[in-house]
Amino acid sequence: MFLTDFFGLFSLSALVTWGFLMAFFFNIFVFFLGIKKRTTLLFSSFIMVVSYSATDYFYTWLSYYNTTYLDWAIHDIATIFFLAVIYKIKKITSASFLYLLVGLSINMTLALLMYWDIFINRNIEPWFFWDIYTFGVTAIDLTMIVALIVDRDFLGLHKLKNKTFSYFKSNDTHKVT
Repeated sequence: MFLTDFFGLFSLSALVTWGFLMAFFFNIFVFFLGIKKRTTLLFSSFIMVVSYSATDYFYTWLSYYNTTYLDWAIHDIATIFFLAVIYKIKKITSASFLYLLVGLSINMTLALLMYWDIFINRNIEPWFFWDIYTFGVTAIDLTMIVALIVDRDFLGLHKLKNKTFSYFKSNDTHKVT
């Protein structure tokens, strides 16, 4: 657990929550300046800061409630649902929207696998997957924060999505009936 040994779990959680809060403040700022008038970006960053604040380690530190990996997976599902509702209402999206959906989906999958490993398989011995989980979730969270701030396709996810869909579309037209 290199990242948690170096930073501590509480610090990583606080850093990510703070990052989403700063992304939200940044989007409020650019919205009111009139630079970006897309409210989906503003709503998306608001949903992310509320979601990550609700599952922050600060609450477990205060013994507010004890969260498990299943709780984090459920929070990710709920966050995806609320993002989808915003998309359905506004009918427009921003470049960061796909990054949020993919990031939350990967985080949810990793959390479910950790839940399976620890609570179902009763594994208490740290192993390589636990390090992958810690590094993966942290890297994905930071990527989602950057996506909310820059609102660009900086990793090429949109290009990959378009190529994938066009590939499957072209294969559907070549099928013999």
